[in-house]
Amino acid sequence: MKGLKETPQDRGCLVGISFFILGLGTLLPWNFFMTASLYFQGRLNTTEWSNRTVVVRKEYYFNNWMTLLSQLPLLLFTLLNSFLYQRISGVIRIAGSLGFILVLFILTAVLVKVPMEEDRFFSVTMATIWFINSFGAVLQGSLFGLVGLLPQKYSAIFMSGQGLAGTFAAIAMLIAIGSDADSETAALGYFITPCVGTLVTLFSYLLLPRLEFAQYHLNGSKYEAGTTDELLKESSTVENGKLNGHANGSAGGSPAEVEVDPDNDGTKHAFLSLEPEEKPEKGQAKASVIEVFKKIWVMAFCVTFVFTVTLSVFPAVTADVRTSFPGKWERFFISVCCFLTFNLNDWFGRTITTVIRWPCKESRLFPALVVSRVVFIPLLMLCNVQNRSYLPVLFSHDAAFAFIMAVFSVSSGYFVCLSMSYAPQLVEPKDAETAGALMTFFLALGLSIGASLSFPLRALV
Repeated sequence: MKGLKETPQDRGCLVGISFFILGLGTLLPWNFFMTASLYFQGRLNTTEWSNRTVVVRKEYYFNNWMTLLSQLPLLLFTLLNSFLYQRISGVIRIAGSLGFILVLFILTAVLVKVPMEEDRFFSVTMATIWFINSFGAVLQGSLFGLVGLLPQKYSAIFMSGQGLAGTFAAIAMLIAIGSDADSETAALGYFITPCVGTLVTLFSYLLLPRLEFAQYHLNGSKYEAGTTDELLKESSTVENGKLNGHANGSAGGSPAEVEVDPDNDGTKHAFLSLEPEEKPEKGQAKASVIEVFKKIWVMAFCVTFVFTVTLSVFPAVTADVRTSFPGKWERFFISVCCFLTFNLNDWFGRTITTVIRWPCKESRLFPALVVSRVVFIPLLMLCNVQNRSYLPVLFSHDAAFAFIMAVFSVSSGYFVCLSMSYAPQLVEPKDAETAGALMTFFLALGLSIGASLSFPLRALV
């Protein structure tokens, strides 16, 4: 076609590498605070002698509060994103959020060396968790819109980075524990790691405008009018594509990890200035939110329920499981059997959806299997969780806990990914963006409900 410029290539896969790092960086706050639960509990749950026995001076329920204050900002900023994104430029949202996250990680690293009374340390840590995850939510939503301007494979690369953020944090913790340094120095080294990671993430973002491939796609609306028709045809092809959603239990997330239909969102941003020139065909008006919800409500329920179950026990209950083999292994047990096992298997569960997609989206078996995951709640509560007041221990062996965690995390990643990818397929292509936005909201709702339920569930143990 005349006037159509040749699409530049991603030389050296630099754009792909940059977005992988950006994806990893979005979930560093959640994963590094979650994986460091033993450090925080060690500083908070100090002991004293009472009636010739050692008792915990005060129980702070760090894992419960950490989970809740990490997920509530995600729900809040999911509701506020349309207000924020229209009034604050993408550069400020992304670079500014990374800057604040870096400052808060540095503060957390400095506090390792600062003696502090338990109540004050708890308050400062909770405030840090709230603000760092608030900036993380803004960063994540902004980057989903940014990566949506590129070809679809870059969304998968971005979400793969999110999926491995938890594994990165778990490995960093294992290295810190395995070092010969004292616990304070090991904790300092651990929290310096996300500081470096956030800096690398910021540099990766600042590198994008200097890469020709990124310039071509991120500034697509600035290209000459002669390319308009061709670009719009390409964008509509992308808009009809399937969502390959990933979330970190995390993240997460992944997820974290939040899923939206990044390609649809990106199309809208990339060609916003061209939309008035394209006259919509009759009958092509977008359906209302209620109409779209009626078509995807089963998938919305599924993604909410999956994360409700996952966050109700992970990490609030699972991080308190203790090994049945005391000794040197005890130092590594939670990092390996809880966090590393969860993150690797969650990532595996999401990855296999590219090969296996069962049950199909119309099957009644799909929501039934999602609901059946509720069995993991009592199974994990009956593992060797300490301290406990009511329930007996039925699965005391480490292997039993590791097996339950593996199946729990694989099913979480698998069903979340299927739910998020099925939803846009249940509506017309023109309504796929609305479906993605609705699913993002229900994902955040599930995370928040699960975090809230973790309090009574942990108390029941």
